[in-house]
Amino acid sequence: MSRIISALLLAVTAAAAYAGDSLQLAENVPDRHVVVKGDTLWGIAGKFLKEPWRWPEIWNLNREQIRNPHLIYPGDIVYLDYVDGKPRLRLGKPVASKLSPKVHEERLGQEIPAIPREAIEPYISQPLVVEADALKDAPRIIATNESRVIAGNGDEIFVLGLNEEHPRWHIYRPGVPLKDPATQEVLGFEAFFLGTAQLKQPGEVSILEVLASKEEILKGDLLVPADFPDLKSYVPRRAEQDISGLVMSVYGGVSAGGRNSVITLNRGSRDGVEVGHVLGLFSKRAAMYRDAEGRNQVMALPEERYGLVFVFRTFERVAYGLVMEASRPLAVGDAVRNP
Repeated sequence: MSRIISALLLAVTAAAAYAGDSLQLAENVPDRHVVVKGDTLWGIAGKFLKEPWRWPEIWNLNREQIRNPHLIYPGDIVYLDYVDGKPRLRLGKPVASKLSPKVHEERLGQEIPAIPREAIEPYISQPLVVEADALKDAPRIIATNESRVIAGNGDEIFVLGLNEEHPRWHIYRPGVPLKDPATQEVLGFEAFFLGTAQLKQPGEVSILEVLASKEEILKGDLLVPADFPDLKSYVPRRAEQDISGLVMSVYGGVSAGGRNSVITLNRGSRDGVEVGHVLGLFSKRAAMYRDAEGRNQVMALPEERYGLVFVFRTFERVAYGLVMEASRPLAVGDAVRNP
């Protein structure tokens, strides 16, 4: 709870920094919305605001009832009011939830998340980025049971270099290098997630059982401790400092993406990027033309904001974001900066 309130206070502080930037209501804005299963706070705010990521402002976060954004459930009613001429959302609880303890119990675990949980949950617990220096020290598979070439669900694997008795491990294979589009410097390697294994017998050569495999698991594949997903409330907010970077890759090895794509940015925690930051996506395009003398020329076109990305995981030099909005396909090399 304290982490959620701290994040909300950060959002309030950031909101105060741009108080002069007034909220704009969506077209055909309703006066109320009945929350249904599958809603998100971002999506609900989008029914009322042209910029739904600014929902902490319209919720008037000082109110006790919405300090924790997870306390909104299907069946609740969101009302649009005006306070001193400014739009505000307030929450109305259905009558049944006040009268019936059973209804309250049934609602536990059905809270409305800030952004689509299923879109980022797989990327919170998996390693995603492997620092180049970490590869030489990572535990690695040296054999499979019965000398099989490929290991799968239920198979045993034998691992060298497992120096800690962590109960569960991710198995991965180093993938493509993550290169800064501006400098071509390798910032790390994207980890190709293969599956999960459980420790059965520690030792100089440890024995693990493969619990789930997404791809073929081979000798030489590497392991990292599997941490449980941290599904805390992700409160969207502007960065407190100027951030300017580039889209480095679209997760999955494709060259273009769109809404709900997971992308990597060439800026990380050392650059001030934090979980919850919302950054604008800006096109970086160029046109080739012939000048008056018939020579080929290249001219950069004006940048135009076409989308928003929500940062949900950071590393020292790299950040991962979920594309929340995109009016056109995004491309590697497009710019990201404060909206």
